[in-house]
Order: sequence, then structure tokens, then C-alpha cells
Amino acid sequence: MQRLDEVVKKMEQNNFQVQTKRIASTIDGLDGLAKLSLEGIEYASVGALNLEQSYRFLPAFYADKALSFNIDLASAEITETHGNLLQEIIKTNAYKTFNFAYTFNNAPSSPYFPSAKYEKDGFVVGLQPTDLSGDCNTLEEWLNKMEQVWREIAELFIDDQNFLGIDSSIAPLFKGNSSFVNFVRKLGYTFEHSVTTDMYTKITKHIKEQNPKPIGLCGMMLPCLEDFELATEYENGNFSIERNVYLSLHSGLGIDTYPIGIDEKPERVIEILKLLQSLSNKYNKPMSARFVSDGKAKINDRSDFQNQYLRDCIIRAL
Repeated sequence: MQRLDEVVKKMEQNNFQVQTKRIASTIDGLDGLAKLSLEGIEYASVGALNLEQSYRFLPAFYADKALSFNIDLASAEITETHGNLLQEIIKTNAYKTFNFAYTFNNAPSSPYFPSAKYEKDGFVVGLQPTDLSGDCNTLEEWLNKMEQVWREIAELFIDDQNFLGIDSSIAPLFKGNSSFVNFVRKLGYTFEHSVTTDMYTKITKHIKEQNPKPIGLCGMMLPCLEDFELATEYENGNFSIERNVYLSLHSGLGIDTYPIGIDEKPERVIEILKLLQSLSNKYNKPMSARFVSDGKAKINDRSDFQNQYLRDCIIRAL
């Protein structure tokens, strides 16, 4: 905690706002993670578990709001038992669907949860870079601003051997300047129009190639309910699962905070997981799936997540 606080202090002294402090470890470090959550760590991950470990971990997972995990299905034979894990979480503590994801060929050392996966000691910086788009009128202006910030951070920690790098993923949140969809509209596009332009591939090319110290996922996140303006597109039928998967295939990182009704057919989830597995393996790229439920809302009902990071919406069938 002392070491982490030193990093935070250094960033704040250089005019960065630190939103959250997060710790990734392994299931062997569970006791330590539970203690850290009492000391101000808002997110603590045990990383990737297999199916058997996942079920054993669930009681501790439910008991601690900070704990998260993922299950890597890249090489698994996906069965209804994997889908049942999500159903179990929905029935027992639906709020914790926010802290769980299925992953495929996951990249280690990302600060983005719940797909975080520990590999080695050190610290990583992740950003919410949509905020930098506020006074940008072109895509190039925004990309250049992001690059300036990456270089500033890399220079700040150039002599720190514990600095592992920057996950330059695009992580939208809320509305206005923090929303990626808001920026798309500012550029003169509708969201539907934008998905068949080269905007997304330009962004991901830049964040992978111009990051001076890349680590982790370094991709385009499309969190359905965390980007409140994307949530509106979802409600309007403009962000279906197939559009989400299409964007993830060429630029994104999978299905994220995507709403699911408690009456959704379990076999539909299995079909989607099998598709993500096939695409992830075919193109050797990290992908994940995080479905969220409030434990009550069915298809065509309005959700009530009681989570500041998720916009409530009318839930559609997958």
C-alpha cells in the first residue's frame, strides 16, 4: 500500500487525477487481497480461474465487494456448466456480475477489471482517455493528445524499475466528454454510420503503435452500460450483440457490461461464448464477455442495477 500510495502521489503532483487503485494477484493471495480491500483498494482480482476453482471461490467472491475474477475459456470445451456459473452469480448476488468475466487469450498485466490477470510484480497505468477529447474537433487531435499523455507518464516513471507500462485501452464512461459515442457525434457521425468507417481501426492502430511502453490489452473497450450514450444506442437497437462482436473483432476487446435478462435462454449465452472463443483463437486476439444483471429484470423490463457505473435501461434479448 505504501508503494502504491507513492505512485499515486507522484501522479497527482503532476496534475493527474487518480480514480481508483487496483490490485491484481492470484487465488493463492486471496487472504491478502481481502485485507487490502479494507485499506482502500476498490478492485482486487484473483485473476483467471478454472471452472472448479471458480465455484470454490464464489463464497469469498460474494462476501467482498472488491473481489473480482475471470474464467479463461480459450482452450476449454464450453458446456452448459460454464453458462451455469453466470446464472449462479445472477441468482445469488447479481450485483457481482459486474466483477466477473469470461476471457479468451487474455493479455496479462492489464489494470482493467475483471479481466485483469497477474503476471509479475510492478504497477501499470490505465487511463480514461475519452476525457481528453473535450476540445478536439478531429480524430487526429484526440489521438495526438493521448500520445502526449502516454509520453508524459512514461517520462515520469522512466527510472522506476517497478513501472511495467501503460495499457492504452480506450475506456469510456458516463456521458459528455467521457463518452466515446459523444465524440463520434461531435465528429459528425451517427453511431451506426461510424461502425462502417475506418475510425475504430485508426484508433487501435495508434494506441498500439504510438504507446511508448505498451502492456496489457491496448484495445477499444465498448462497455455497453458504462458509456451512458452507448447505452442509449443499445436501447434504440443500434448496439446488438452482433454489432458488438463485429467491432470487437477488428478493434475491440469483446462484450462488456452487456445487459442480460434473468429469463434469457442459457443456451444463447453458450452460443455467444463459443463464437467469441472461435474468433479469439482464429485471430489470436484477447476477447472477453461480461454480462450484467440486476437479478430481477427480465427481457423488456427496465433494469435497476443500483450501480453508479451502469446506466439503467430496457433489456433486450441477446
